[in-house]
Formats: sequence, structure tokens, C-alpha cells
Amino acid sequence: MKKRKLELVVISDAHLGTFGSHAIELNRYLCSIKPKVLVLNGDIIDIWQFRKSYFPKTHLKVLQKIISLATKGTKVYYITGNHDEMLRKFSDMNLGNFALLDKLVLELDGKKAWIFHGDVFDASVHHAKWIAKLGGLGYDYLILINRFVNWCLKKMGKEPYSFSKKIKAGVKKALKHISDFEETAADIAIEKKYDYVICGHIHEPKIIKKETKNGSTLYLNSGDWVENLTALEYNKKRWKLYRYEESSFTAEENLFEMEDIVSRQMTNSIAF
Repeated sequence: MKKRKLELVVISDAHLGTFGSHAIELNRYLCSIKPKVLVLNGDIIDIWQFRKSYFPKTHLKVLQKIISLATKGTKVYYITGNHDEMLRKFSDMNLGNFALLDKLVLELDGKKAWIFHGDVFDASVHHAKWIAKLGGLGYDYLILINRFVNWCLKKMGKEPYSFSKKIKAGVKKALKHISDFEETAADIAIEKKYDYVICGHIHEPKIIKKETKNGSTLYLNSGDWVENLTALEYNKKRWKLYRYEESSFTAEENLFEMEDIVSRQMTNSIAF
């Protein structure tokens, strides 16, 4: 496959080590690009829900691919999130082309981009962590069930269905949380004179211009690799929201999925 050359790629919320992570698809995407800079914007490895009995080869291959990119010249920034917060004790660490940070400011063609995961705005993470972790576990199993349902729908020739998106759309509190998150991030970015503010955390991919009486900024969210399978790409002074599509990859590459299916079936019998 011919690799696409990009100046900057931002991904977040891969949640490797959980049943819901689309590690296969993420690895295919990483193998299809050649970025100068790769930003991993939090929750790449889900340490909260890490199980010794569940970390398939396909999840490990994502980490190996990231290391491979760094060794071949890509500058990799790993920004910590709430699910991988244990890494924060090692923040501001630099090893060659790899850096571990809590936040990052990049200059892109004369404009400043402020990049951070976003959990700093989430009160439930800081004040009732056990509730957040319990919710994360329930979400993980919901995604697992949803993937089985979508497998059945695909066999019947029907469109996939997202349980979590339907729940979010039907809960006004969830919609308000997302709106408040975006507004808070944008307001602070405008106050600090940043041209771009880039987050993850809420699993809502988006690129939207935000304006207030004090100015404007471009709010970007890289989404996730659990439900949306999205990334942010910057090239030739333009931002693009990438969405993974199965049809973009060859049948030979899709054979990679069989290994993970077998691995999951064997591991799930242990995990449950």
C-alpha cells in the first residue's frame, strides 16, 4: 500500500486492552500513513481496565507500529489522559523521537495549536473516580455486545447500529456535557490566543469554528477508536477529520482480522 504523507496526525482514545478497542483498524490506518508528527492524545492504553488476561497480539501490534514510526523519523508525542493517568508520574520525558507530556503546544504554519486530552474538564473523573471507572467497565461491555449485534446485522446485509450513540442522543444531560466541554475548551483557547484547540476524551469527533466577543478559535476533537474510528489530519495548512472505512483496505489486509477474532474468543473465555 502506498503511504499517505502527512504533516501531523492526532489520534486519541484507542483504549487498547479493552474489548471495545478497534486495534485492527487502527493498525491498518497507522500502516497507511507516513506522518512527520504523530500526537497520541490520551487514553491510548486503558490502564484503568487493564487485564492480564486480555491484551491480544493485535493490540500489541499497534504499540509496535507506533514505536516503528518513531524509529523511522516520526516525532511521537504521547499526551496522558485519564485512563492512562498512571503515566503522568513520568511526564516531560523525552527519548529520541518519543515524548511523554500532559499537554502540548505546536506551531503550525505560523499558528498555535493547544493540544490536551480534556479530562481536566470532567468533574466525575476527579471527584468520583470509582464511579467513572465503573461506568467505563459498563461501557466496555456495552461496546462488546454492540459489536456482536453489528456482526449479525452485517451478515443480514443491514447497516450497523450504535447503542452508545443512541443513548447519548437520547440523554439531554449527555448532550449538555458535550456542549459544555466544547465551549469551555474554546473559551480558554480564545483567552490564551490559541488558533486551534485539540482534545479527545468525549469520543465526539468534530471540527468547528468557535467565536466569542473576545475572538475565535478552531475547536477540534479527534474522536476515538472504539465507536467512531476517527483521526485528525493536518496537511498543507488544512485540517481534515479522517473516518476509517473498511472498503479502503484490501482483502489481503482484512485477513489480519481473523487472527484477532480467534484471539478474542480464546481470551474472552478466560476473562469471563
